[in-house]
Amino acid sequence: MKKRLFLLATCLFTGLRAEPAAVEVAAEAPEFIRVDDSETATQLQTAVVRYTKGEAAVELVGAVHIADKKYYEDLNTRFTGYDAVLFEGIGSPPPPPAANADPVAPALPAEEPAPPAEKKKPGKLDGLHGAYESGAQWLGLSYQMKEIDYQKANFVHADLSVDEFTALQAERKETLIGFVLKAGFQEQGRPAKEPSTLKLLTSLVRRDKNGLKRELVHTLGAGDDQIAAIAGESVIITDRNAKCLQVLDREVQAGKKKLGIFYGAAHFPDMEKKLLEAGWQKTGEEWMTAWDIPKQK
Repeated sequence: MKKRLFLLATCLFTGLRAEPAAVEVAAEAPEFIRVDDSETATQLQTAVVRYTKGEAAVELVGAVHIADKKYYEDLNTRFTGYDAVLFEGIGSPPPPPAANADPVAPALPAEEPAPPAEKKKPGKLDGLHGAYESGAQWLGLSYQMKEIDYQKANFVHADLSVDEFTALQAERKETLIGFVLKAGFQEQGRPAKEPSTLKLLTSLVRRDKNGLKRELVHTLGAGDDQIAAIAGESVIITDRNAKCLQVLDREVQAGKKKLGIFYGAAHFPDMEKKLLEAGWQKTGEEWMTAWDIPKQK
């Protein structure tokens, strides 16, 4: 159960859409996701952290891939205030809508087309979108890719292409099974509160979605600590972050002054380190609530 929950946390907070990496242990990282307990509610929260360099400012906006609908509504509102929103997604950016097209639901960032079943490459996380949608339904939440409008004019793709990702992964000899085994046998970050199997099963039988979330939230809230603890030099974190920051430099040089980086929270300890090394100064922090779970009366 613990290993399965860790893998879920990995998917939720890294924007995982292809094979992740076998990685080394890293030092304890700064916090970009947390669980806040009050008398009335338990909340899973993600950080928005601001950095400035000269006249430019960039905010790291942590993503949770399934969350309350209001969380995504608040994000969509926030994103209108940026000159550029740099977003994750291994593959290609979404195509722009046709000039005469009717309004449609937000499109998903394009990914490598799935090959025919008989030619499918082993090791790919096929059907991940479906898994997220099922998980969102299961927990009474919304799915990020259905709620965030990636066709906005200020959205900029800032991730590896499929070819880049595949080549780097081959170079590092990284595989999905290696990552899962590393995660399963290694201590990760600060210890998280363990979910109760009995309470999970009871909530499932009763169809108590808040009960399920209460049992999962602390494990998921420690997800970025756990991933950062084993991240090291990897394609899934390090190389994708490097590509994102290359795009950041390009956008700043093009004259953009206010930017956001919308990535899974587990990417941010390494990304912050690189920003500080590049001369950016940390100047502010706020928290957004992704899951708002009322306490039982």
